Amino acid sequence: MSPLAFLLYGLVRFYQLVISPMLGPRCRYQPTCSSYAVEALRLHGGLKGGWLAIKRIARCHPWGGFGYDPVPQSMRPGETPKGGVHDHGSGCGCDKNLEAGTDRSDDQGMTSHG
Repeated sequence: MSPLAFLLYGLVRFYQLVISPMLGPRCRYQPTCSSYAVEALRLHGGLKGGWLAIKRIARCHPWGGFGYDPVPQSMRPGETPKGGVHDHGSGCGCDKNLEAGTDRSDDQGMTSHG
């Protein structure tokens, strides 16, 4: 985590532990704005994650939106999702064993890892 992301994370955690319990539940979105901020900082770092958190907090008011609003996932060409699951097309470049039959006994030439 970058120094900026770590600083912002500390501020959000302070809010979650000290200020939020005094105010009670007020967020119109799911996940809450502070949980969104923590996830955005974890996934996108201090600058982009901080910007996403600011935009989300600015939308959280009585005349704004509501409901489920997850943190957008970052996917660049060649990047794999955080879980490590991706499509094994030709030239994917991963180091998984792509030999037929190594994952399951009923494989019949298809791979099932991910």
